[in-house]
Amino acid sequence: MSDALYTAKALSTGGGRDGHVATDDRILDLNVRPPKALGGSGEGTNPEQLVAAGWAACFNGALQKIMKDSGVDVTTSPEVRVEVSLNKVEPGFELSAAIHAIIFDVDTEKATDLVNKAHEFCPYSRAMRGNIAVDVSAEAK
Repeated sequence: MSDALYTAKALSTGGGRDGHVATDDRILDLNVRPPKALGGSGEGTNPEQLVAAGWAACFNGALQKIMKDSGVDVTTSPEVRVEVSLNKVEPGFELSAAIHAIIFDVDTEKATDLVNKAHEFCPYSRAMRGNIAVDVSAEAK
């Protein structure tokens, strides 16, 4: 295993998907509740939202690095939307995801190339690769 540059620490208490999560520094300190779509109260975040938010932020950072390394202007930051779905399978559940990035002031071919390179580079994408279905798309504006 490689040398860790940073280690995030979080603790789940209570009922897991219907409990509480917090990081050791308490910057993230949230109630976790099943979404209404799954019969929960929806009065808190859920694990799929946490994964989607982290992945979107990470992917956007990776995309901006790839853009800079490729000589693409990042004055207008790209937008990255990540959707994480919880799917019923036998036995249990699995995740799937869709990543959609909007890149400004490039053509469609360049946007697609940049997004594909970011997907290869992003640590979240690398962790998920081969483990869950991921659809990646790019939009040029």
